[in-house]
Amino acid sequence: MRSNKQRVRIALQKSGRLTDYSLSLLDRCGIRFAKSKDQLFCYGENMPLDLLLVRDDDIPSYVADGTCDLGIVGQNVTEEYRLANPDIATAQAITHVRSLGFGHCRLVIAAPDDDMPETLEQLGGKRIATSYPALLADFLATNGVDATPVYVSGSVEISPKLGKADLVCDLVSTGKTLAANQLAEFRTILESEATIIQAEPASNGCADTIQRVLQRLDGVLQVRESKYVMLHAPRDALPKITQMLPGAESPTIVPLDGCDERVAVHAVCRETVFWETLEQLKSAGASSLLVLPVEKMLP
Repeated sequence: MRSNKQRVRIALQKSGRLTDYSLSLLDRCGIRFAKSKDQLFCYGENMPLDLLLVRDDDIPSYVADGTCDLGIVGQNVTEEYRLANPDIATAQAITHVRSLGFGHCRLVIAAPDDDMPETLEQLGGKRIATSYPALLADFLATNGVDATPVYVSGSVEISPKLGKADLVCDLVSTGKTLAANQLAEFRTILESEATIIQAEPASNGCADTIQRVLQRLDGVLQVRESKYVMLHAPRDALPKITQMLPGAESPTIVPLDGCDERVAVHAVCRETVFWETLEQLKSAGASSLLVLPVEKMLP
């Protein structure tokens, strides 16, 4: 284990669908990094925090054994690690501490278009190619299906054409790759998105920095769809107008100088503000409507 005095380490995917989103999220948290020459290590310049850019399959193990304090990884990767390493995962449990709202996908069982099963029972005796054998085996066992997982490290979707398997179990986001290989979804095993993971117990020496990072993440994540709305309104229309503001909790009401009958209304709307909403507000008496993006917010 590393000394408590050392810097916090976060493991994230070195290349792939989560990399750019992860780095952008940390940048929006105001954390600046300098990259090493090999592009696999990033040194935090304004916080005692460093990034290790690694294979996504390795991230759960780095967090579980204490090499890294936090990891940014898909739920599918973490759950595969849990099921494949029950003793390790139990000894130092990995917890999802934040869902990050990107990297959405699903792990599905898919079959050839011309040989689509109708029930789970019809999977009995079939071979299913997958890069997630533990998740697939757990699903089959839970549902009492006697099918055989066939591990394939890549290009899972081509396995039926090569005669290596009858069906596939693979990650899907748009479904275009399945369609291109004349496959169709049969059953969803897992819904997944990018998450922050942490091993318990956390290192005491790193706890303050970890909390700062998570607080900044909250400040960015909670305003993803939020807008700051400002408008003028008649006092007698306030009840109706404040009810129309989407996702607003307690708007700020400011008197207008020299005009007792009208006020300014400022509100953080946590839901999307559509043009139709603005038109309805105007019809209710609002004027001088202004909608601004919210970059970050701390409660």
